[in-house]
Amino acid sequence: CVLVPGQHYSEEFGKLSMIRKVPVMKDGSFILTESIAILKYMVQKYSSSVADHWYPADLQQRARVNEYLSWQHMNIRAHASKVFLLRAVFPVIMGTEVPKEKMDAAVEDLNQSLNLLEEKFLENKQFIVGDKISLADIVALIEIMQPLGTGLNVFEGRPKLIAWRERVKKGLGEKLFDEAHEVIMKVGSLPEKMQNNSQLEMLRPKFQKLFR
Repeated sequence: CVLVPGQHYSEEFGKLSMIRKVPVMKDGSFILTESIAILKYMVQKYSSSVADHWYPADLQQRARVNEYLSWQHMNIRAHASKVFLLRAVFPVIMGTEVPKEKMDAAVEDLNQSLNLLEEKFLENKQFIVGDKISLADIVALIEIMQPLGTGLNVFEGRPKLIAWRERVKKGLGEKLFDEAHEVIMKVGSLPEKMQNNSQLEMLRPKFQKLFR
């Protein structure tokens, strides 16, 4: 299901996850948090029906996937999410536009991470791990789509990244890719959806502390 901003602080959600973060997976009585842990759990649980290239059995190839998944938390993921929050959510929560210097700094941090994605992880390969798509590519592109959904074209001037995006999209299937990003690409309707949201007051001091 899709949560509105602040809903993960509700009492109902707290019964599912005391750390109050999304995503959360419930598999029978087993509850697991953190997106990367959930992805690894799912691909290993269904390994008999999931192609090996998604999370290779080969020790070194799997290590490359894990290398990217470990790096991205404080880089692509952190910076893309910050740009998304500043552009799409901050004005609604705080009732004012983001100061230009904060926005410029956030975009610059994201650009530096994108440079590393191109130069270290992609290099001249088709995908992050080589010639086949993996979990690393999915996670990378998902995060980059966040600022794109706010109208910031982070692919502009990056032909290598554009070509890689198209390969990932084809590898996933264009229909599935578009369906998966339907919500993020309509983030412009977020202010309307957040009107009269009782959780906004709870979020405001968190935003003040996070982006002061």
